[in-house]
Amino acid sequence: MREDVENLDIRDVTANWVNAAVLQHQIDERIKALADLSHTPLFFGRLDYLHAPGADKAEGAEGERFYIGRRHVHDAEGDPMVIDWRAPVSQPFYRASKKDPMDVGLRRRFGYTAGDLTAYEDEHLSDPSEAAGTSKLLQQEIERPRVGPMRDIVATIQPEQDEIVRSGLAGSVCVQGGPGTGKTAVGLHRVAYLLYAHRERLARTGTLVIGPNKSFLHYIEQVLPALGELEVKQATVDDLVAHVEVRGTDDATAAVVKGDARMAEVLRRAVRSHVTLPTEGVVVVRGSRRWRVPAYELETIVGELLDRDIRYGAAHEALPQRIAHAVLVQMERSGEAPDDRVQDAVARNTAVKAAVKAIWPPVDPAKLVLRLLTDADFLAVHAEGLLGEDEQKEILWPKPVRSVKSAKWSAADAVLIDEATDLVQRTHSLGHVVLDEAQDLSPMQYRAVGRRCTTGSATVLGDLAQGTTPWATRSWDEALAHLGKGEAVIEELTAGFRVPTDVIAYASRLLPHIAPGLTPVASVRENPGFFEVRPTTADEQVVSACEELLRNEGSIGLIAADARIPALTEALSAAGLTYLGPGEETTAQTRLTLVPASLAKGLEYDYVVLDEPQAVVDGEPDERTGLRRLYVALTRAVSGLLVTHAAPLPEQLT
Repeated sequence: MREDVENLDIRDVTANWVNAAVLQHQIDERIKALADLSHTPLFFGRLDYLHAPGADKAEGAEGERFYIGRRHVHDAEGDPMVIDWRAPVSQPFYRASKKDPMDVGLRRRFGYTAGDLTAYEDEHLSDPSEAAGTSKLLQQEIERPRVGPMRDIVATIQPEQDEIVRSGLAGSVCVQGGPGTGKTAVGLHRVAYLLYAHRERLARTGTLVIGPNKSFLHYIEQVLPALGELEVKQATVDDLVAHVEVRGTDDATAAVVKGDARMAEVLRRAVRSHVTLPTEGVVVVRGSRRWRVPAYELETIVGELLDRDIRYGAAHEALPQRIAHAVLVQMERSGEAPDDRVQDAVARNTAVKAAVKAIWPPVDPAKLVLRLLTDADFLAVHAEGLLGEDEQKEILWPKPVRSVKSAKWSAADAVLIDEATDLVQRTHSLGHVVLDEAQDLSPMQYRAVGRRCTTGSATVLGDLAQGTTPWATRSWDEALAHLGKGEAVIEELTAGFRVPTDVIAYASRLLPHIAPGLTPVASVRENPGFFEVRPTTADEQVVSACEELLRNEGSIGLIAADARIPALTEALSAAGLTYLGPGEETTAQTRLTLVPASLAKGLEYDYVVLDEPQAVVDGEPDERTGLRRLYVALTRAVSGLLVTHAAPLPEQLT
């Protein structure tokens, strides 16, 4: 298939060089999508239907066999050899069971090692004499060591996951899932499915995956290309609102106030405050004639624009046309027959421009936010009844700033500027947005994401127990309301496929203290995993623990409080151990990653050494947030967890 595309001759089918360039780009993208992936087979399953799909079963139609794979594969004649996992005919591979065989006589799973076929396993779903059992190949695939970036799960999607993956484009979905339940994979595979089912529409409107940080995005970036999808954009929330350079930080109290949804109304008031009702009419001179639009008529026009509540910038552009239309009405009454060109000329008239500038002046969003944060009186007027005096003082900058460029903007300030920008000019909306680790977003950040999918849908992924910011959301209903997707369906995943039983049981001791209403994750792994809590007296013993785990196959993560990273860096270097940073791809030579606890979210390693749990808790502004950070760190292990500590463990773990 790839060679067929590579051998296409487009010299005689393009009208000009532009068409040729566009077509060549499309061909190049198609070749990339058809790239063979090392150690990845073209198919992983087979379905033997009792009857041909869609045929009348009463007529005794013969069955049909389909091989299921990551993408569609056809032979030289164009006949299908492998069916895309997203096709409707592939759905029974994930949904069929002994109770509901879905007309499947046999489901076969293939086992592979480094791309070579090494095993297969059959289930005779329509045979009542065969008892239902657990798939060994499925279990092995789930428990396979994690080396390198995140990979797809098309061979192991579970029925409850498949329902979410195949949910329609029109509706938004929120997935609450504890550690290891596969929520991130489900979100990414849903994007792949939607691109398959609605390719033309999403090609026009675009898709976006939003992650918590660059390390996380780097970790997941190969999943969709492995499924043949190359056009999905990735970004952090900070990337979306990068109107100004972020060089400053807020303390927790100020950040909470700036992230509060009340700031949206403060900004709306501040933007609209620039509108001044006219006190004088406008006189337009054309040739020997003078046309006057009186103040009361201008006031009516301005009032109508305010009542429509359209974007400030759109109203600014509409106002000169509305004034010009009022002039044209007078011209027509006097017997003239003006056309659109005359109206445009009147709208550009100097007197009209001057009136518009006085009534509805342009607003620079960054300058507006700067004034709110530096002018106490301006803030007080527009925050009246919304923010208390103490809250206003928290967000006011102590020193005046000369200009937008010299200001030391914080990440929360950038979100406020994005809100103001949208009040002035509508933000472009995409067809579908995936928001991962959503529990950490502030209400204003939710609004920023929601603006990117006002005309599209969203997949929201997160775990309330892993909220590690002072403004972390307390309920999905509240978060979805801020996102503008209050109608979204909330699904909960509770089966843990990644974290071993003993590890998740230990971490779940924290749940009553950090998220008492959540259902604990129940691990479905047969292997209980390696788990040990080990007292230490020196950093050298932590390094020894890493060396001990490196004797096993797979990746190793050393997770520690951010303040402990310099000391552990020194200890690792003294021992001659090479290591990577979060999100960097492991190699055969370097399988150890040193991870600050603040960057551990969303990452996973075969074995984890967790250094000083109490230091992780103490590194956060309050105990609840610290315990949530610890919960995240405890649940990064796929095969085993070794907790090392010199200080006493948090009482919630004992």
